[in-house]
Amino acid sequence: MRVARRWAAAATVAVGAALLVPFTANAHAPSGAIFTTLPDGSEVNFNHFPSKQDVYLDGGPGPGAPQTAAGLDDGTYVFQVTDPSGKVLLSTDPARCRQFTVADGVISGVVDTDCEHVTGSDVDHAATTVQLFPYLDTPNNGGVYKVWVTTVEDFLAGCAEFGVANGLNVVDCGNKGGNRHGFVPAHSKTDNFKVGDQVIVEIDTRFYRWDGAGPLDGYAVTWTDTNGASNKKWSYYAPELWVMHEAHVEAVEAGLHQISVANQPGCTVLRVDVQNQRLNGPGTVGVRVSNIGQEKTIFVDVRCG
Repeated sequence: MRVARRWAAAATVAVGAALLVPFTANAHAPSGAIFTTLPDGSEVNFNHFPSKQDVYLDGGPGPGAPQTAAGLDDGTYVFQVTDPSGKVLLSTDPARCRQFTVADGVISGVVDTDCEHVTGSDVDHAATTVQLFPYLDTPNNGGVYKVWVTTVEDFLAGCAEFGVANGLNVVDCGNKGGNRHGFVPAHSKTDNFKVGDQVIVEIDTRFYRWDGAGPLDGYAVTWTDTNGASNKKWSYYAPELWVMHEAHVEAVEAGLHQISVANQPGCTVLRVDVQNQRLNGPGTVGVRVSNIGQEKTIFVDVRCG
């Protein structure tokens, strides 16, 4: 069952970029994308779930990605759920219980630890989905949750910075500076979600031809959140979810986000527009979200040659 809620009169606002820089890749972040879904891999409107138990982790190329798009790097990963700042760990079980494996670019299962999480099956990609529960309620006033994913190797290295020999054996190995409980943002992928009756704020990127044709589907952006963690989003059309040919980042937190747009097959980036600011060519624009108490969509528009 999908959440059927619709926002009949959602406001749309284009927010000026606070950052315009040449395109650079995010160091060490896994390839592909993670995304929150229902147990069967189906999306919900605006990443807005009816209950905490309904939220499952999925991964691969991502919704709307072309068949040639990269999935997650094969290996073993660990996840956590936090508030949007990453400072408050909401996951309540030891990290070893939160491990999953990736094979052929998609989640293939969980690690058998006698405390592993409940799984489902993605009906579209024959992949495994992983329930995020148990986790506490978010203290965020806007009701935002953030799920983080990183490789076990990077997680153990992050926990070692706090002097914890094996971070998998503890719930929380520490939090300081840019190291959020063993998850280093530059090495992590994140996705946001909300639970229950909450206002939704999103950042949507639309792709057009230079002559104005479009919007176009199947093109990628990299979203970097307010912590410096990243994820890949693709433009696609799903009117039942109110996705109108956009690469959508949903349930965003307040602060400065970055949207990076690279040249890609079929789209040589000529211009990126955010309100009255313009980036000529591929690069990164900063989008500041100052109020998550009012429904709005923030648009970034890309012109392709």
